[in-house]
Amino acid sequence: LPALVGIQAALDMMLTGKNVRAKKAKRMGLVDVVTVPYGLEDAAVATCKRLIKGEISHREPRKGLPERATEAALEDNPAGRAILFRQARQMVMEKTGGLYPAPLAIIDVVEAGCSKGPEVGYAEESRRFGELVLSKEAGALMTLFFAQTALKKNRFGKAATQLNTLGVLGAGLMGAGIAEVTVQKGVRVFLKDVSAEALARGQKAIWGDLDKRVKSHSMTAFERDRTLSRVAPKTDFRGFEHCELVIEAVFEDLALKHKIIRELEDHVRPDCVIASNTSALPITKLAEASKRPHNIIGMHYFSPVPKMPLLEIIVHKGTSRDAKALAVDVGIKQGKTVIVVNDGPGFYTSRILGPLMDEAAQCALEGVDLHTVDHAMRMWGFPVGPITLLDEVGIDVAFHVSKDMGPFFEPRFGARDTSALEDMVKEGFTGRKGGKGFFLYERHKQSPVEKARAIVEKAMGASKRDKPYNPGALAILERHGVKHGSKKDVDERELQERIGLRMVNEAVQCLQEGILEGPVDGDAGAVFGLGFPPMTGGPFRYVDAVGASTVVSTLERFAAKLGKRFKPAELLVDHAKSGK
Repeated sequence: LPALVGIQAALDMMLTGKNVRAKKAKRMGLVDVVTVPYGLEDAAVATCKRLIKGEISHREPRKGLPERATEAALEDNPAGRAILFRQARQMVMEKTGGLYPAPLAIIDVVEAGCSKGPEVGYAEESRRFGELVLSKEAGALMTLFFAQTALKKNRFGKAATQLNTLGVLGAGLMGAGIAEVTVQKGVRVFLKDVSAEALARGQKAIWGDLDKRVKSHSMTAFERDRTLSRVAPKTDFRGFEHCELVIEAVFEDLALKHKIIRELEDHVRPDCVIASNTSALPITKLAEASKRPHNIIGMHYFSPVPKMPLLEIIVHKGTSRDAKALAVDVGIKQGKTVIVVNDGPGFYTSRILGPLMDEAAQCALEGVDLHTVDHAMRMWGFPVGPITLLDEVGIDVAFHVSKDMGPFFEPRFGARDTSALEDMVKEGFTGRKGGKGFFLYERHKQSPVEKARAIVEKAMGASKRDKPYNPGALAILERHGVKHGSKKDVDERELQERIGLRMVNEAVQCLQEGILEGPVDGDAGAVFGLGFPPMTGGPFRYVDAVGASTVVSTLERFAAKLGKRFKPAELLVDHAKSGK
């Protein structure tokens, strides 16, 4: 590939795995001819005939192309190549923290081939591939791949009805996202909200995402318009009698959801499945408002819906097989990795996220710098740190969930003071969506003082990935007795184990209590829904790799030092004793 398109273009493709569009592939010399799909065979045959007749010859396309002149000057001499490979390694380390061995091996192999010749390069490639295929990271990632493949099958069998029309209640961020991923699969969607203005905002969001695809040439303008035409905006329930499934995506309030379920059941057919997009409200309690509780199910999507790969389906004891089968069918059709969990406080993903967030908050309350907490968990393999994640989820949402789940966790973890979060919500510090959370975001215009602070932090060597602190949030922490950044002697490894093992322990607790039917759902849910380090394979694979006895002894050490919230799950202790 480097000989064909140049080192820089080749490394970009190898290290990211991204697609190259046909016209660009022709321009860069990756392909010889571009044709419409139905003309592929004719174009290939015609090209072969021209090669045989000598009308065209195999060439090295990158040579002689004007846009390649600068790159060739850099790539065709040892000093230039050294700079390229150094920059590539730097980029890989910035993006992966060195947690994935394959990208660095790719750079080594290409460098060997370019400097010592193809034979040496291919021999090195063979050797490194053999090493990588037997690495623990490859084993973990293969497990995830097989898990995803297994979850593409509907465990409940064929659904009794096929989805032709989906109803979505609420045209906000979640509702519009659910509608968008559905209409792209050729399904009609009735999108309902209380006003035409709310519907217009939802449709505009869908159109905006589709239009981005047009601009990137992955969709034509005609396909965009045809796809959007499948969204039927509604301010009433007319036509909902045609829906096989209706998903409500309104505010997380039990009374409001009860009211909607009662109203909806008067307008849909008797076998229509009603799903709630909720992250924490028990489905059993939602079903109490229904005349047909066997049709009630939970479908927890993750934000932003078009980008996040996971769908968590929640079933209560009375959910029918047909309702389960249809919900899973729809999720698979939407292109999601679907896990199915049993009902319980926080289900699975929100429940295991709670302890992780709680421990990150405990570290912050001890005076650990917020960037230090985030950086430690990124170096452990999370795509973003827990403090940033709080801002992304929304501090108002986090406060709401922590209040709802507080009574459930209190007997095991002890009482938690959520007044600091409450104060932040009162001040309007809701996270990224509001421009201010624990950190400041682009929409917020910095004051001269904040600009000065950012300059000082940069001069002191703060990472370019670090976002500026929100002074208002730090002032709230100080009012609650926390001197931010006062704890200097921080052991990063201990920080990672404290925060990460709280999530791992809770995942095992969910399996123990029957929330999960098996560890495959648990690993897929944690990785694809919450960003648990993929190169570990998920929390259960992590325990197997590290050893249950090691995990238990680490938790017990923390429990003796920091309290009962680290008490290991009984299932974990059993595995440690038996060596399973």
